[in-house]
Amino acid sequence: MADYIDTWYARTRATADQWPQLTGSVRADVCVIGGGLAGLTTALELVERGRSVALVEANRIGWGASGRNGGFVSAGYACSMDQVVRKVGLDHARALYALSLDAVRTVRERIERFAIPCGPVTPGLVKAALAQDDPDLMQRTRETLFQRFGVERHYWSAAEVQERFATRRYGAALLDSAAFHQHSLNYARGVAEAARAAGALLYEDSPAQAVEGVGAGHRVRTARGEVLAQHVVFCASGYLGWLNPRLASAIVPVATYVMVTPPLGERLGTVIRVPHGVSDTRFCNDYYRPLADTRLMWGGRVSTAEPSAERIGAMLRRDMLAVYPQLHDVPVEVAWGGRMGYARHKMPQIGTLGRGVWYATAFGGHGMAQTGVGGRLIAAAIAEGDDRYRLFDPWGLQFTGGSLAKPVAQAIYWGHKLRDAWRARQGPARTTGTA
Repeated sequence: MADYIDTWYARTRATADQWPQLTGSVRADVCVIGGGLAGLTTALELVERGRSVALVEANRIGWGASGRNGGFVSAGYACSMDQVVRKVGLDHARALYALSLDAVRTVRERIERFAIPCGPVTPGLVKAALAQDDPDLMQRTRETLFQRFGVERHYWSAAEVQERFATRRYGAALLDSAAFHQHSLNYARGVAEAARAAGALLYEDSPAQAVEGVGAGHRVRTARGEVLAQHVVFCASGYLGWLNPRLASAIVPVATYVMVTPPLGERLGTVIRVPHGVSDTRFCNDYYRPLADTRLMWGGRVSTAEPSAERIGAMLRRDMLAVYPQLHDVPVEVAWGGRMGYARHKMPQIGTLGRGVWYATAFGGHGMAQTGVGGRLIAAAIAEGDDRYRLFDPWGLQFTGGSLAKPVAQAIYWGHKLRDAWRARQGPARTTGTA
């Protein structure tokens, strides 16, 4: 069985339990393909609604992006809410944002209800503008979020930011106190255990090889077994491959990278004086958070390449030193990368292909909470006929370029990186975007 890649999460996971490989024939109401958070939350939501579920995962539970990410749980989507409002109007956008807020609350509730050992659950996510940005940008963003969606953000002036972070990189910032960060892999494995305890059948080392129509239902074939089910839900996203060509043609699997330093002790408090997670306003942003044992977790970059761990560590260490040169002698303890699924429009893809085939994919770096949106909506649609998943219909499955998808995505990334570098060399810019 393929084990987890070497990450801080894998090194510190709470349990080493494994789930069996699928052998023989299994029947269930629903077969879920993919053992990341989208698949796991779908399975949990379905069994809690009285449906039988068999989930097949190609590697280990939480093996992909769900167990490798920065650990941030926050509202919103990869697509800005400005763009969402322009596309579907304010009322529709409010309904979508409310779903994302509920997803954050649901993650907290599950941690408590199932006693998931993914702590410490540390509150707060800081969105920091660059020092070169319009000094009024974050105030306008705060006002817009409150007026449109009724959510509060705490405003920090540039001086207040510099009291909390020993860097000149940032100007003003907003604190989302409802957001939090946690141990991603332990959370994913905890949701899996909750689903198993409620009756779901979970299988690792069982990659789906084909999905075939059988009568009114479907057969999902693996190397050594099969699941016969009325419904199939695709949740594999960045690791889907070409199992379903229509979905694969609407997803760009892109890589992002994370590293962790050794414990810094009291030194960590000399550069970062709050426990919150941080991300900046660039497209190619840095995101980082202090860990409970005084390590610093640092993530960033988006690419279609998957370099070695050593190369990833060297790149991210340079990024860290660009913000905190005081850490010039701090080494990298472990570094890793992983793929996440992006749609061309940057919204999640949640919906149906008809005949009992469903999908919840492409959460674009916002999956810790928003996979809960997908799982809940798909489960409610299957079990209760709930049609709220259609809130995502205006975006749909947009073609991403087929074999050209990765080169085009890489070129777009390079363009954004050049723009970010240009911004860093400018004086205050008149930026008008919001959350």
